[in-house]
Amino acid sequence: MAVAARVRPGQFFTPEEWAPLSARSSWKGLALVAHCWATIAAAAAVAVIWPNPLTILLAIMIIGARQLGLAILMHDAAHGCLHPDLKVNDWVGQWLCGAPTGAGLLKYRDYHLSHHKFAQQAEDPDLILSAPFPTTRASLRRKIVRDLTGQTFVKQRFGPLAGKLKARGRTGQSAWAVIAGEAGRQRAFLLWNLGILVAASAAGVWWAWPVLWLVPMATWYPLVTRLRNIAEHALVAKDEPDPLRHARTTRANPVERLFLAPYYVNYHCEHHMFMHLPCWSLPRAHRLLVRKGVAEGMLVAPGYLSVLKAASAKPAVAA
Repeated sequence: MAVAARVRPGQFFTPEEWAPLSARSSWKGLALVAHCWATIAAAAAVAVIWPNPLTILLAIMIIGARQLGLAILMHDAAHGCLHPDLKVNDWVGQWLCGAPTGAGLLKYRDYHLSHHKFAQQAEDPDLILSAPFPTTRASLRRKIVRDLTGQTFVKQRFGPLAGKLKARGRTGQSAWAVIAGEAGRQRAFLLWNLGILVAASAAGVWWAWPVLWLVPMATWYPLVTRLRNIAEHALVAKDEPDPLRHARTTRANPVERLFLAPYYVNYHCEHHMFMHLPCWSLPRAHRLLVRKGVAEGMLVAPGYLSVLKAASAKPAVAA
């Protein structure tokens, strides 16, 4: 197995620079989780108080982006960065970040650390996500349509259950046993959604659960997850030997940070170089690397649109 090349912090930072960058915080990660949920609540409140197509559309986009934000903060927890106490780190990462959107911290941690270990190598479990690029504009449009129409969500959320139901003939399980087993596996996700439905109903706006929680999860969240992944690893060379070029950092303006790239997720090259840095340290690490001239050898894109254009620049095959 080809383990991806690594860098050492001492190659780029002095001990005085590295110490504050790598320090764990007992409050910053928790504050980001609180900020994420406050943003979701505020967007939903505006849409509930002033319901019209514009406020509901904006709420769907903001909430979907913050559902990605929850995934990003769970990702920080997977690296042990969310809180210095590992028990608090894992509890918050699982129950306040992962469970609401149906993710499991421990399973994700094993998977994701393999991605770091074998970044852009044949054993990288995420390689399949970036391998199809570059693709054609038509192909990218089809992917975007599948995301925005909920097809991607249905496949990801119900695909495993459908597969198990089809395999009943071989396993001898009843349909009820399969469904009950899947419900047990998704217990935390179902409890969170039940809680949101109960809270919305108690406030007299039961419709907020499907419209302002499930719809963002089924549409905008899959889309921004795809766009984030394209920006991070699409067009990055397989078996890349340079550890400064295993992932891409994409500059993000305030609008992109609101609707597409929350919580410093755009600093992905720095994250792969120093995977145990808390997310809030990545902008400062980037600035230091720019100042030292290191960023000239890194993969840095001027914006998400530029990456998407390059990732969809494959010529269409003539009929």
